[in-house]
Amino acid sequence: MAGPYSQVVLFGDSLLQGASQVQDGFSFQGALQHLCMRRLDVINRGFSGYTTKNALYVLHDVFPPASASSPKMEYLIILLGANDACLPIPQNTQHIPLDQYKDNLTAIVNHERIRAHNPKILLVTPPPLDEVRMEEVDLQRGHPQVSRHASVSAAYSDAARRIASEVPGVTLIDLHKGLMDKAISLTPGFRADGPPLGYPETGRGGLAQLLPDGLHMSGEAYKVFFDLVEPHIGPFPEGCEGYPFPGWQTLNG
Repeated sequence: MAGPYSQVVLFGDSLLQGASQVQDGFSFQGALQHLCMRRLDVINRGFSGYTTKNALYVLHDVFPPASASSPKMEYLIILLGANDACLPIPQNTQHIPLDQYKDNLTAIVNHERIRAHNPKILLVTPPPLDEVRMEEVDLQRGHPQVSRHASVSAAYSDAARRIASEVPGVTLIDLHKGLMDKAISLTPGFRADGPPLGYPETGRGGLAQLLPDGLHMSGEAYKVFFDLVEPHIGPFPEGCEGYPFPGWQTLNG
């Protein structure tokens, strides 16, 4: 008898929690589950507002010990850092210093509960920040100042790149670059020799389509994300070969 389906696990903050939503006719999690249908289950463990510190706190409960009777985690997609990069200001308690962020992220990808499954780990850089829109949102919420800076968020994305390059068995998914490239393609006249999109000096440009509130992704942005992840899942055999359960032709044969 076949055992439980192996898994693709999404572990992160609201950017993964929101991956289950259908936006603009697209769902990242839906597309990923369709890709893995009848082979792997896609499990969403995204927690809105979480930092790497919060993620480490719950990691033992999110990932039970590996056993012969429990599902095997084949792939782990980690996306954390957008909240760590909040500014250390009185109205926000999420800020995690950059060095601690790097230490926390390293501890997560090397954690014994994760490594016991020997999964393929896809470490995702936090996306770009549209600081122009973020300031509008913060002020609308009654905050006295912006809670995030685009340049600070970019530094955390760069830190995730370094972790992916330094830790064996970790594959980089450069969502920051993927979304920025897409935004540039949507911004006629953008000058590459100036500040990036989303910075106060440059304006929103194509990021307005991809990050409606300055931070969270639109359906179009999730499609960019999926296109970056898809080549790293599989390949799977054609037809029913490799399915945990047989096809109907075999059962009816």
